[in-house]
Amino acid sequence: MNMPLTLVVDDEPDIRELLEITLNRMQIQTRCAANLAEAKQLLAGNSFDLCLTDMKLPDGDGLELVDYIQAAGMQLPVAVITAHGSMDIAIKAMKKGAFDFLSKPVDLAVLRQLVSHALQASLTGAPEKERRTRDILLGESELMCNIRSKIDKLARNQAPVYISGESGSGKELVARLIHQQSPRGSNPFIAINCGAIPQELMESEFFGHKKGSFTGAVIDKQGLFQAADSGTLFLDEVADLPLALQVKLLRAIQEKKVRPIGEQREVSVDVRLLSATHKDLAKMVQEGGFRQDLYYRINVIELSLPPLRARPSDIPQLTEHLLKGLAANNGMALPKLSDAALQALKNYFFPGNVRELENILERALALHENGIIEVDDLNLPVGMDMVAAEDYDAEKMSLESYLEGIEKKALTAALEENRWNKTATAKYLGMSFRSLRYRLKKLGLE
Repeated sequence: MNMPLTLVVDDEPDIRELLEITLNRMQIQTRCAANLAEAKQLLAGNSFDLCLTDMKLPDGDGLELVDYIQAAGMQLPVAVITAHGSMDIAIKAMKKGAFDFLSKPVDLAVLRQLVSHALQASLTGAPEKERRTRDILLGESELMCNIRSKIDKLARNQAPVYISGESGSGKELVARLIHQQSPRGSNPFIAINCGAIPQELMESEFFGHKKGSFTGAVIDKQGLFQAADSGTLFLDEVADLPLALQVKLLRAIQEKKVRPIGEQREVSVDVRLLSATHKDLAKMVQEGGFRQDLYYRINVIELSLPPLRARPSDIPQLTEHLLKGLAANNGMALPKLSDAALQALKNYFFPGNVRELENILERALALHENGIIEVDDLNLPVGMDMVAAEDYDAEKMSLESYLEGIEKKALTAALEENRWNKTATAKYLGMSFRSLRYRLKKLGLE
């Protein structure tokens, strides 16, 4: 087997020598360049497996090299070396497609971990990964094909990914796929719902604690960052983190180190961070509920998942897959879905997305007769179908705007019933006059 070949780009001879010695001890060959021009010349004449480049070069910078390699279509992981504290530059590099970053002075243990992950990414075959992803993340709509393609790309670098989408749209499934397809796939995947941890226990849960560091700390405890070491940490509902913990999380991400409660020394951690929420995180930043600096750290790359209503063509495949699993789990024969029932599902709004589809099918499985699921067995809520939402574009509307549309129709009908007498309408609807006026004003009906 040929030894991997790495391109090292740095204008400081001492740094080049340090990186060369470290890589050679890892059985990795190196070629060195002192500037951008030499790097491009070496790239033209060699097939590299990895590139390590300093950010500041005499004739340009590392970002230019990232752009050059991306534009040339080279499947080559690039890690940039930045000055201490230059996190903004590191984020910019990863947005451009860099695999990861290193801060000066270079920590050799961190370097070795980064190189190992990068070479694994470089040598992993994408076609097989795409086939496996298609088997797990179902749907042949253009939207889902694009999502699978993005997952494949995101799995090849270490950049923090922020997964946005409505509840039930599959955010944790996507996070697991990014992890499984990545060089970290055989290492731990730790998922935590940030809204499910009591605030007083959060710091201990994330960073661990030493025995006796507080009342109730009867043993040493490893935190989530250490549990996910060399793997992936997935923070679901990250919007629920209190501001005090957001500060400490930001430091852990930037320094790649954590300090357990009661411990004097910091502990290095090698973790790829993925996060998700169904809330509007950008809006929370504007309103002061989420730190802007942390938002930019975790949202280096955003992956937005479409709601199920935006891809109705995927519903037949999802329904078949979910029904097979539910029938097998319940030891039942696989029922058929009537054409009318399938059409009803295609027309339904699905505020709870794929999770709601599974719940609907589980209920229908218990209610159906004669091996056929009919419309009545689905027990779909009245007035929540797409046909009733003719004024909206299913691909663009949010759940909030859709529900406002339903409320607007209901209020208009109540006003017409009471001949637009607001006092009578408020009484008819069982709300105060003030509440009715607020709703009418918000919905533009006043």
